[in-house]
Amino acid sequence: MTPRIAIDAMGGDVGVRVMMAGAALARHRHDRLKFLLVGDEVRIKAALDSHPNLRAASDILHTDEVVTGDDKPSQALRKSKNSSMGLAIQAVKSGDCGAALSSGNTGALMAMSKLALRTMPGIDRPALAALLPTLGSNDLVMLDLGANTECDANNLIQFAIMGAAYARTALGLERPRVALLNIGTEDMKGTDEIRDAAAALRDATELPMDFTGFIEGDKMSRGDIDVLVCDGFSGNIALKTIEGTARFVTDLLRNAFASSVRSKIGFLISRPATELLKHHLDPNNHNGAVFLGLNGVVLKSHGGANEKGVANAVHVAAELVEKDITRQVSEDLARFGGSRAGETRA
Repeated sequence: MTPRIAIDAMGGDVGVRVMMAGAALARHRHDRLKFLLVGDEVRIKAALDSHPNLRAASDILHTDEVVTGDDKPSQALRKSKNSSMGLAIQAVKSGDCGAALSSGNTGALMAMSKLALRTMPGIDRPALAALLPTLGSNDLVMLDLGANTECDANNLIQFAIMGAAYARTALGLERPRVALLNIGTEDMKGTDEIRDAAAALRDATELPMDFTGFIEGDKMSRGDIDVLVCDGFSGNIALKTIEGTARFVTDLLRNAFASSVRSKIGFLISRPATELLKHHLDPNNHNGAVFLGLNGVVLKSHGGANEKGVANAVHVAAELVEKDITRQVSEDLARFGGSRAGETRA
């Protein structure tokens, strides 16, 4: 399947120019990609003048209606038929595109995607998942990152199934290691919901994943697991803490190296190492959070992402379409549901 991606060209802080530059960069890396560019036609065409390769692979769908960052989800839903965000999602619903990408209002994107695409059979709530850097050999899939502030045990089980399918798709792992974020690793720690979810996942040996139990926040980036599952309240706090810590470390190093002549000389000597650190912590290298559990692929790009970040999000979208993440989740849900039904009959 040749991935065709609908891009909301008007959302986020970066504007049309960066969204087009990012799509063009992705197109240079993967010349099979096709695009539907949704937004102000005049501004999109002006941005495409610098990217003939992208222009040749794209159609433009004009609209001058935009979902703003200040719009509440209820306000955004009223714009769902005519806004650039809403039309990009509708292109996925109609089958015209395999995925939609927007850097706009996250709450609005979730609300509009859920209304248009609906949740998959067996999924109660969609979850927002993203890839985070670790000290291990691969990134970490983390979900939920804020779509659901309160979750019961069934929600957490479904998140684990979806996260494992995402890890197999995006990271190429045959049996991802899955853990639940908790305040301790002992079986008695945590809420009833977390403990009940853990009990069910321990018994779910039919699923293509290895459930490793609980993990605390200070161990999540060590590389010992591949999928981290939590409710959206805890996940969003953890994510923002990670991002803030990364900026703190970067700024601390910058200030330290600028503090004296000797420090500046030290910076020149250690520059290869600091550049590697900068690359590892750069959020643009992990841009592209996906709403898992919908009947279609929708991704959220960070509002302040640069063209490299947008290109990374496009790459994630294309990979999820090519490897049919929706089918993988459906098959795993069927395995889990079939096993539970068999236990009930027994």
